[in-house]
Amino acid sequence: MSTTATLPRVDAEQIEVFADELDVQKAARIFDEHGCLVVRGLLKEYVDDIREDILRTVDQSISLLPKARKVVEGWSTPDGSLFLPAPEGYDREQQIMCVGINYQTSGAFFRSALDKNLLSIIEGLLGPNVEIFGNGQSLCKEPVGGHPKLLHQDSAYFEHQHIGPVAILTYGVDTALKNGALHVVPGSFKLGTLPHIDTFSHLGLDPEEWPWERATPIEGKAGDSIFFHVRCIHGSPENHSDSRRPIFIHRYRCTDDFVTVGGTTTENRAERAKNPSKKKSRSDRGLLVCGFREYEDEEA
Repeated sequence: MSTTATLPRVDAEQIEVFADELDVQKAARIFDEHGCLVVRGLLKEYVDDIREDILRTVDQSISLLPKARKVVEGWSTPDGSLFLPAPEGYDREQQIMCVGINYQTSGAFFRSALDKNLLSIIEGLLGPNVEIFGNGQSLCKEPVGGHPKLLHQDSAYFEHQHIGPVAILTYGVDTALKNGALHVVPGSFKLGTLPHIDTFSHLGLDPEEWPWERATPIEGKAGDSIFFHVRCIHGSPENHSDSRRPIFIHRYRCTDDFVTVGGTTTENRAERAKNPSKKKSRSDRGLLVCGFREYEDEEA
């Protein structure tokens, strides 16, 4: 299918359900049709504690900038945060992107990954045997020009053998257009993994072909969660408010799935694509959150 194919316009209201009257079957139907789903209020009981941990980590990471090392993607501080070049006129040279918080550093973050309603939806999308993919992720847009993340597909970063991971992005604060609401392109997962280019914030789709106007903005309250397929096109513009805009992400995949090709730039992705992975290793297993994992003899 051509990447210039016209996808039908879908408003946020058409892809949303509410946690306090959750219908898992309806949620699954929406996700199966559009490759994305909004669940209002899904993780609101955890969000205050997680936000506190995220912002505490942001302050910690900024204090560690003198010890940061240069990496391909920007600068990495000793606590695992990733910084990008700050926009001109900012009060320091680097601006945080990925926050060094994970399931080992925040109890509230880990507890939210095991939320009963969240896992009931995930099981409805992926089936009975599901594992966590990754270690949790958080991104924070700093105020007054916090970095944009151009429209992209997660499969450009970690292409999988099967369905791939479902991501759940949750707002840590009330989020509107001004402070960088997530934008999604419903139905775009059906296009397959598209060619990406190198952008200011790593791999992204060509903004000439995929401008923000092609996407649906999802404004929401703290604790609202957005589910999206690994090939669903999504991104978020700059934060023009005077406050930080934190989010946190959980990812889940079927237990037999695995990364075939990964990368963060066009160069390193192309290099890894020369020798894609062909099987799942024991070291690639995530924590099992649904179902049961039977013994497999790797040598066989």
